Amino acid sequence: MNFETLLFQQHGHIGTLTVNRPQALNSLNTTVLQELKSFADQIRLNKDIRVLIITGSGEKAFVAGADIKAMQGMTPREAEEFSGMAQSAFNAIETLPFAVIAAVNGFALGGGCELALSCDIILASEKAKFGLPEVTLGLLPCFGGTQRLPRAIGLYKAREMVFSGEFYSAEACKEFGFVNRVFAPEELLNAAQKLAETIALRGPVAVAKAKQSLNTGFELHITDGLKQEAVLFGELFNTQDHNEGIGAFIEKRNPDFTGK
Repeated sequence: MNFETLLFQQHGHIGTLTVNRPQALNSLNTTVLQELKSFADQIRLNKDIRVLIITGSGEKAFVAGADIKAMQGMTPREAEEFSGMAQSAFNAIETLPFAVIAAVNGFALGGGCELALSCDIILASEKAKFGLPEVTLGLLPCFGGTQRLPRAIGLYKAREMVFSGEFYSAEACKEFGFVNRVFAPEELLNAAQKLAETIALRGPVAVAKAKQSLNTGFELHITDGLKQEAVLFGELFNTQDHNEGIGAFIEKRNPDFTGK
């Protein structure tokens, strides 16, 4: 996959995607958003990938928001379409059938914070800063932030972050509940890789079904969510990975999952 603003590497079952516009603090313009959507559509078909790590190029920023200059002069219709394009890209990332880890190495502001929120797990550098400063520009978070953030940390904390437009440390966001763990800057990518390696050893179909149950079940009444959980559990009994996992446990050996 060749992109203008993205770099992708794959080692075994783990892929690493880097947003690569360091001269613009990896900000999101139309090209980046289109390429993120195209990347997600392509990587979804890669049966070898079991975990994806997303990070930003350079030491300053994960993604420092949308490209403000690119938004200047937009009509209301164009602005709505720009929002919809970003939402489509982030939805495609959120629904990938494997675990996605955000390794937030610096500023994750506006669209960068929203990109991280579309991932399954957020690991952050001690130097990372999170925020949704759109209201300081007379705007609102429009790449999914007003929807994903309250689902992650609750409505009241989300209101504080959105209404204030302030920046928050990685430790503060860990306390809020949407950053999983915080690391020294030099340890971040190694920590993300280590976690990815752990997840990659698990049954990939099971991880995909678990992700589906968690993400869609969260929006359901618990009764419906439990029914879905049982259905997905039953579907796993049609897989070779299920037989391998149970067999390995009984035989006291490590399983060799194939994703089938």
